[in-house]
Amino acid sequence: MTKADELVYAPLGGVGEIGMNLSVYGYGSGRKKSWIAVDLGVSFGGGEDLPGVDLVMPDIRFLLEERKSLHGLILTHGHEDHFGAIIDLWPRLKVPIFATPFTAALFEAKRQAEPGAPEIPVNVVPLGGTIKLGPFTVELCSMSHSIPESNALIIGTPLGKVLHTGDWKLDPTPVVGPATDEARLRRLGEEGCLALVGDSTNAVRDGRSPSESEVGATLAKLIAAAPQRVAITTFASHVARIRSIALAARDCGREVVLVGRAMERVVQVARETGHLDGVPEFRSASNYGYFPRDKVVALCTGSQGEPRAALARIASDSHPEIGLAKGDQVIFSSRTIPGNEKAVNKIINGLAAQGVEVITERDHLVHVSGHPRRDELKELLGWVKPGIMIPVHGEPLHLAAHAKLARSLGVPEVVGCRNGDLVRLAPGPAGIVDEVPQGRLYKDGYLIVEAEARTVADRRRLGFVGVVSVALALDEAGTLCADPEVELIGIPETDARGKSFAAQAVQTAAETVEHLPRARRRDPDTVAEAVRRAVRGGIAASWGKKPLCLVHVLTV
Repeated sequence: MTKADELVYAPLGGVGEIGMNLSVYGYGSGRKKSWIAVDLGVSFGGGEDLPGVDLVMPDIRFLLEERKSLHGLILTHGHEDHFGAIIDLWPRLKVPIFATPFTAALFEAKRQAEPGAPEIPVNVVPLGGTIKLGPFTVELCSMSHSIPESNALIIGTPLGKVLHTGDWKLDPTPVVGPATDEARLRRLGEEGCLALVGDSTNAVRDGRSPSESEVGATLAKLIAAAPQRVAITTFASHVARIRSIALAARDCGREVVLVGRAMERVVQVARETGHLDGVPEFRSASNYGYFPRDKVVALCTGSQGEPRAALARIASDSHPEIGLAKGDQVIFSSRTIPGNEKAVNKIINGLAAQGVEVITERDHLVHVSGHPRRDELKELLGWVKPGIMIPVHGEPLHLAAHAKLARSLGVPEVVGCRNGDLVRLAPGPAGIVDEVPQGRLYKDGYLIVEAEARTVADRRRLGFVGVVSVALALDEAGTLCADPEVELIGIPETDARGKSFAAQAVQTAAETVEHLPRARRRDPDTVAEAVRRAVRGGIAASWGKKPLCLVHVLTV
């Protein structure tokens, strides 16, 4: 350690938004810093804002610039918003990855399920283990969450310790895995915690998040009381929920049928890592029809309305093996992620049309959050007693609420930041001292494209105004060899007077060429731009909307 050394933190995703988590910590002087990265997640595309985009990932330009000084990538847990970008982005980085057994096994199962995915080695770290990476000593601290083996990171440096909470809650009875390690967190407070970088997802909600065991008890009652078939959908990675459902079904003499490949994959990993010990074997979907209606529970993917998932196909009565009928029940043991409401409601309406009873968290305690509410945030701050608090993992409303709470509890320094802000944690007062490159990348089919590319913006416009394509054939003198050819896509056939838009476009294009000076007609680019403006303007005058206009000029 030298006098010029400093400890810095920068979020590259996951601040001001929920999802796409990526954080970096740096230690050293000036440009000579050592770095570690925490998580590399995605958020999901689609919808009106991002048509055709499958995934949104953080831009890793900064990590690529610092790759020689980047000692490792540590995963806090196995949710897609924390590790979903690795397969696409790791080949550019080739940095060592560290994860606990379940997270490592889940990632490997995901990798094997993706055609053409590269070999990506993962270093397995035991629960509570410690990793030495350059000047950093990273200790894993068990935290309750809605997936096994979620961890906070206690990041030790010569200038102090930072608690990076990851996703967590205080659940004394978590069903699967250890509870949040209160003893270790209290010791951290006694040792001295320089900074806490913490989950803000539920910072606007008072009280405490209910325990996972309470959901298990509710599901057991509902399954026991159900007169006919029961189908339950939940997040595929929620092993504790799967375990609760399986044990409740067993106690009622029902068989559990797995429906959906993502669910099958997680169950296999959970069994391999011991998180489903004592749970009876599940049945495959092909066995569903052989069980009496009051002796089966179907555990399905599709809680977020995914159109190709099992529940969507069941709701449209198009699943080849699973069907429901009047008197059956479907339990949504999940919350609807903002943006998925329409898709989920479509499924609920499809089920209701079949006479199926739908039960959601509005009706019974069939889901609880994996994130801490205000009383839990207060408790953690009381244990750890950080000198600095940085709210992350949330939208601006959540971050502001978390910051206000920390100030009210007397945390000496609270630093609000955005993606790309470089925050100095030590020495001296904490604060934003610089910016680093950040942004978004889109997974578009097999390709990774930059958010600034015109691709998505053009698709957005196409969704509102359509496109007109004009083809022209000119001789060397600039004279039309034939009538222009026009094709309209997404544009009405006729205007309010009943006149064909295609005919208008043909006439406008021909007249535009004829009225150009002969010298300008010999320049294909000049002709194309003049026709584009004229055709687009003519349609806009009658329609009230300006379509995209593409003009192709062929010189014969």
